[in-house]
Amino acid sequence: MAALNYKHLHYFWVVAKAGSITLASQRLHITPQTISGQLSLFEDTLGEALFNRTNRRFDLTDRGKLVLSYAEEIFSLGQELEDTLRLKPIERPLQFRVGICEAVPKSIAYLLIEPALRSQNELRIICREGSMTNLLGELAVHKLDIVIADSPMPNNINIRAFNHLLGECGLTFFATPSLAQKFADSPFPQCLHGAPILLPGVDDAVRPKLMGWLDDKRIVPRIMGEFDDGALMKVFGQAGVGIFAAPSSTLDQTEKQFGVVALGSTKEVTKSFYAISVERKLTHPAVVAISEAARLEIFS
Repeated sequence: MAALNYKHLHYFWVVAKAGSITLASQRLHITPQTISGQLSLFEDTLGEALFNRTNRRFDLTDRGKLVLSYAEEIFSLGQELEDTLRLKPIERPLQFRVGICEAVPKSIAYLLIEPALRSQNELRIICREGSMTNLLGELAVHKLDIVIADSPMPNNINIRAFNHLLGECGLTFFATPSLAQKFADSPFPQCLHGAPILLPGVDDAVRPKLMGWLDDKRIVPRIMGEFDDGALMKVFGQAGVGIFAAPSSTLDQTEKQFGVVALGSTKEVTKSFYAISVERKLTHPAVVAISEAARLEIFS
């Protein structure tokens, strides 16, 4: 294959972002015919089609999606270079690329990442959220520095990486003040029996532990909903739809943010959090700061 033509790559990137050659030509101030010809040359050079040209739409092929992912990084770095040269800093800001698994509560993610900001004067955080499988794929090709997850890396994934336990904490159950008042006559956790409850989705690592704990206590709540997105579950809880559980480490933050009160806590059901990295020993300054803060402040 011939050497990559970055002008062609830039034309491709703009068309992919704009969704059409017409819009791309307006942004680049180049005729549509010129862009179309340059795209064809680019595809000929690569030996593969990057777009499915149907009904005047330019939908990316699988190869096109791969090329776009690299183009995004290339031109993002170019913009960063322009900004850096304009501001004239002494050193380039340290980048910290972290993947957050979907099941990790946003409040916990913030508590874990915030110490990294304190540890570095110049730190640029790049957060990616997604499934464990997708994030580990990005970690394997060094697009991420760590993945923060609520469970260790599955054994069936063929990626050389290491699990670092950040800590674990119990669960606290929350409800709106008016809903909590309705069940105030019974002590915790018996007050949950027959009460409306919101549960995490079946893929959440804490779900089987929570269900087992309720069963052991002979507590049968009224399940009002199940949520893969923990933030959405809390919004429904904030609206008074039901009682929900969240990591006890976020008690103050959850009460303040969602206007709810704690009904009670248990350490019999714990939620664990891991940093998964390609390093056996953590060395990235931001990752080290996260690990130390988790041990000394968040889960102490």
